[in-house]
Amino acid sequence: MARKSRKVENTAVSSVALYIRTAQYIRLSVEDNKNRGNSIETQQKVLDNYIALNPEFTVHDVYIDNGLTGANFDRPEFKRMIEDVEIGKIDCVICKDLSRLGRNIIDTGFYIEKYFPGHNIRFIAVTDCYDSDDNTNSQAGVVMPLKNMINEAYSIEISKKIRAQAQKDMQSGKFIGARPPFGYIKDPNDCHKLIVDETAAPIVRQIFEWAANGAGLNTIVKRLNEAGFPTPNEYAQNNGIINFRNLPGKGKWQTRTVDRILFLETYTGDMVQGKTKSNRRIQTNVKDKTQWIRVKNTHEPIVNREVWETVQKIRENVANQHADKVVEPYTENIFKGKVFCASCGGSLHRSRNKRKKSADIYKFTCLTKSRVAKDICPGLYMPEVELLSTVLTVLKEQAKVIIGENTFVKRNNDGIQALQAELKAEKLTLNDRIDKDRRMLLSLYESLKQDAITQKEYFKLKLGYETKIRTTLDSLAACDEKIAELNDNVSAHNDLTDTLKDICADSDLDRDLIIKLIDKIKIDANRNVEISFNWQNEFDDILHMIGGVADV
Repeated sequence: MARKSRKVENTAVSSVALYIRTAQYIRLSVEDNKNRGNSIETQQKVLDNYIALNPEFTVHDVYIDNGLTGANFDRPEFKRMIEDVEIGKIDCVICKDLSRLGRNIIDTGFYIEKYFPGHNIRFIAVTDCYDSDDNTNSQAGVVMPLKNMINEAYSIEISKKIRAQAQKDMQSGKFIGARPPFGYIKDPNDCHKLIVDETAAPIVRQIFEWAANGAGLNTIVKRLNEAGFPTPNEYAQNNGIINFRNLPGKGKWQTRTVDRILFLETYTGDMVQGKTKSNRRIQTNVKDKTQWIRVKNTHEPIVNREVWETVQKIRENVANQHADKVVEPYTENIFKGKVFCASCGGSLHRSRNKRKKSADIYKFTCLTKSRVAKDICPGLYMPEVELLSTVLTVLKEQAKVIIGENTFVKRNNDGIQALQAELKAEKLTLNDRIDKDRRMLLSLYESLKQDAITQKEYFKLKLGYETKIRTTLDSLAACDEKIAELNDNVSAHNDLTDTLKDICADSDLDRDLIIKLIDKIKIDANRNVEISFNWQNEFDDILHMIGGVADV
């Protein structure tokens, strides 16, 4: 009776074949290069870990298509794998996930649902938990992408309907924006209707009045900031319309903000929309004004038409005068976006003083004092040549230190190689341990097949060995990470050294070097310069890993 009972216990397991010849398939597209989770190394590790915990699988071969799209199956290694399937060398194909096999839903579905079953090939997508031999969820891995495809098609159709309705609403004079122009609010009873915001509207009227009297953008901005009028974003934040943490311009009026307000025809009481269009979720401006959707007298005006038209004529005359001027191009600003005022944090403005008998002089100044308020910032002025000289001097000093560190690293190459050899030896030991535990798992499996142990005994012992394998796999992953970290640190330090050597040799700076090396430059009123660098010096990490003591 005991023997009969034992056979019944083994029914669920004894049908599984031993030594399943397995093909590991790995695919990396160009787009996937940005995703470390899909790197060849990561995919290989996922598959190796799965094989380690399932001793009945034996790897026949690894097939890697690097830099190839999943939109079609014209891939050399995939074709080689299919050839091996055709001649009977493979029992199972395993991938990290379904997208590694392919992203073309029709062809991918063909291989999963038709081709592999027709050739008695088991297919496994590890992270998608799909196994064609698991009857409890055999459809899940295929149904999911199908559902996604249906949902995407539905989303596209809905988007088309929304755009069509929005076009219709604009043509009937309804406001369809999420946020009304500064000076207006949405009617509480009709979100498509604008009503005047009596708190903000006077600021808009004041801006147009100043502009109509000939004040330029810089003058208007300074007056607004001195008066303490809230900017549109600050006003919206104070009233709970937006919740930005960092407001553009740090809550101060900017010339571009005033420029947008003065251009907005909506303030005349006409609804003007359709200034942008969307193509594949990319917004572009409609430059042809005749294509804009205009509907007259849809809401109460804030500015009368005469004032608005006067301002447009003044702006047009200023633009024409500027266009008529023959402006000699500026030299390249290699510090663009990198130089800031240490006192107020504002971006420094680069300007030029023309010289007839000598080269033009370029300088950096802080405009906060002239555009915002006199007492906010002491202001600063620094000639570009002085900034160039200062930055180059600092970089050369840094270069000397890092070149010295790199010399130490190269002198201690034996220590680096010894650590690499130690880690590789540790990997071999860990892999041997995994192989030993896998053999024990396989031995257990064979004992179960031969009725030498009960299913209960099998699963209890199997759990112990699987736990040991997982622990060893974690140690192996940590070892790999340490090797990669050491190699990356040494390589990065060598690259940084080579770059700084070039600076020492050429004694020159260009835009590419500034972007590569410098994060931010702060200058105070006394022309003291503080530089934050982009690089992360890996020397201390290298020193810590090899256990050395620097003598640089």
